[in-house]
Amino acid sequence: MRHPGLLVSVVFLIYTMAITGNITLILLIWADPHLHTSMYFLLSQLSLIDLAFISSIVPKMLVNFFSGKKKISLIGCGTQIFFTLTLGIAECLLLTLMSYDRYVAICNPLKYPIIISHQVSQKMTIGSWVGGTLASLAHTAYAMHFPLCGPRVLHHFFCEVKAILKLSCEDISAYEKGVLVTSIVVVLLPVSFILTSYTLIFLQVLQINSREGKSKALATCSSHLTVVIFYYGPAMLIYMRPGSSHTPILNQGLFMFDTILTPMLNPLIYSLRNREVVGSMKKVLRKCPIQNRLPCFSY
Repeated sequence: MRHPGLLVSVVFLIYTMAITGNITLILLIWADPHLHTSMYFLLSQLSLIDLAFISSIVPKMLVNFFSGKKKISLIGCGTQIFFTLTLGIAECLLLTLMSYDRYVAICNPLKYPIIISHQVSQKMTIGSWVGGTLASLAHTAYAMHFPLCGPRVLHHFFCEVKAILKLSCEDISAYEKGVLVTSIVVVLLPVSFILTSYTLIFLQVLQINSREGKSKALATCSSHLTVVIFYYGPAMLIYMRPGSSHTPILNQGLFMFDTILTPMLNPLIYSLRNREVVGSMKKVLRKCPIQNRLPCFSY
């Protein structure tokens, strides 16, 4: 790479924006009583996952660059694999459940408070975290038990399962089939569920007579659908594209988009496309003194 310093500077800027955007969104949802609904609770959990996801990768990357020591211990590598897989799978599950939340809100609005109560949204969140943790634990333990041989040079910007498996001395074909099965369960099935949900949503939206009602429903759904495309698109190209293991540079670019760019874009997408979030932000800014806008969250 000709200009690594420039790339690291851009990554640091993106990381700063991701941290700021996601923390701001979480604090807004926590501080504004009007946002204390199941939809925004799930959105705050998405921001929390994004915050942890990008933080499990970028700080180590920056430390390696500025220290000049591009090394990581085997335990550190296994730990990073565990957290990135946990958070990645948890986000897949949460995005799927969020599509169901939107389906109920638009197709069964009168029953929404009953079907998607606060307790149900909490169970959705817990299920996403537990599902991600269990799947990650199984894959991390199995992937790290393979012996490594030859030069332990990882051609990646973080410890990733497929990159680690390339250094293994043993035949990993059986495990690769397991990764494919997991990809189908974690990626393909949720995408099918999301597409089904949005097909039903759009059919319902077409029956809404009010133009304002249509635009509000589409604005809410388009934000979530954009996030789904940004997240699932690269994931499907990485794990379900034939011959993806033979294109490491392309995979790194896709991972860069999925793990670094997407956590930065998510709060922007939801903030710019959501009138309630924008209104809450304006309300907070109006309550802050012009001279000092730092202690804003004092409700």
